[in-house]
Amino acid sequence: MTLMKTLAGATAALALMSGIAAADPAIIYDLGGKFDKSFNEAAFNGAERWAKETGGTFKELEMQSEAQREQALRRLAESGANPVVMTGFAFGDVLDKVARDFPDTKFAIIDMVVEQPNVKSVVFNEHEGSYLVGMMAAMASKTGTVGFIGGMDIPLIRKFGCGYAEGVKAVNPDAKIVVNFTGTTPAAWNDPVKGAELAKGQKAQGADVIYAAAGGTGVGVLQAAADEGILSIGVDSNQNYMHPGKVLTSMLKRVDNAVYEAFKEGPELKPGITVMGLANDGVGYALDDNNKPLVTQEMLDAVNAAAGKIKAGELTVHDYMSDNACPAVAF
Repeated sequence: MTLMKTLAGATAALALMSGIAAADPAIIYDLGGKFDKSFNEAAFNGAERWAKETGGTFKELEMQSEAQREQALRRLAESGANPVVMTGFAFGDVLDKVARDFPDTKFAIIDMVVEQPNVKSVVFNEHEGSYLVGMMAAMASKTGTVGFIGGMDIPLIRKFGCGYAEGVKAVNPDAKIVVNFTGTTPAAWNDPVKGAELAKGQKAQGADVIYAAAGGTGVGVLQAAADEGILSIGVDSNQNYMHPGKVLTSMLKRVDNAVYEAFKEGPELKPGITVMGLANDGVGYALDDNNKPLVTQEMLDAVNAAAGKIKAGELTVHDYMSDNACPAVAF
């Protein structure tokens, strides 16, 4: 049975550390909470899968503020939790400090590279999966205008947007791509009201398919798109079920697999950088009963052919983070 606690404040972090079994793994979710139906929830699902398969227990903490990151990591390390897994790039600087002070504890961070001998860094080729859903968006669009709504305006999220735009342009070079970001602070991940407003604004500009890469904010994007009679594209987790027949597909980012594997390795977690992309099923697109009526055989043939070329190295999708530039769309 999972040991489920919520980190409600800095003081609570101290109290929650008592009682954790030595060498139990632990996971800390980023702002937005574990039930954001997207990134954090994918991580939670991976931890839950490990627990069900092994009968093991794990500790989980939900961040309520930026100030809690370092304290939470230190207390978990002091308690003997091993490994300690964290979701999100924002843990990078804190982990770099904490890992040095606990050389016998293994850590895993998702979406950031921390070069310490006891840290496993897991990064994803989000641009590859985004390219595929971009192709689908262009093929489904009737107006020739599609949208992208990112969460926090950072290079990682621009990486999603750039790959998406490149996929759109591969199908329709004349397509118009409307781009918005929700904000410049971590609050951008958990603002569904703002997400809905942006989606309605993009529809007003002609967008009839909108890809949301915005964590919990994306829930508002998907809801507004459904209400407005246009299509949306989910992210990270399979979000097709949220509005059956209204969500074209979801770009899958297998954060669940990353957490599951880290927990499975346990204290023997291998440090270094792990890259998860199309070639090792780290990203992809979701197809199920909820969106099958929307996805034509022509779409499937096109995206599967492109995926095969990407895996074989015959097609390279531009990685925004390689040069902070995007040839397919202006940010």
